[in-house]
Amino acid sequence: MKTYVPKAADLTRKWFVVDAKNQVLGRLATHVAHVLTGKHRPRYVPFLDTGDFVVVINAAQIEVTGRKLEQRYYRHHTGYPGGLRETQMKKVFATKPEQVIREAVWGMMPKTKLGRQMIKKLKVYRGAEHRHQAQRPEELKF
Repeated sequence: MKTYVPKAADLTRKWFVVDAKNQVLGRLATHVAHVLTGKHRPRYVPFLDTGDFVVVINAAQIEVTGRKLEQRYYRHHTGYPGGLRETQMKKVFATKPEQVIREAVWGMMPKTKLGRQMIKKLKVYRGAEHRHQAQRPEELKF
């Protein structure tokens, strides 16, 4: 018996829009990562990008549980000695709420070339308007 492997040319990608208003950050991120990787489809294979595009709107109105706003820090290194930079989640959320969602979803994606290709299909917007109306995205409910 042969194993079915989908061909990259046969893949058709859908567009989904998710309203993040009053959604919990971690729960939203798991669902979005599931769709981006393609695990919601029966044709999923771990070595191909079979996922769909996801547009997240109302990123500024997402909820964070517990004391994560004060306790969680985003860290990056500049590459220079002593170049570790830390920013509190509260400050990042106030200035760039899109970055908070993108970091949460990226933490659930594979850390490979394929994962970097998958995360490019995530589009996050602060407000209710987005510029992907031409793709006719379907609403994705959880």
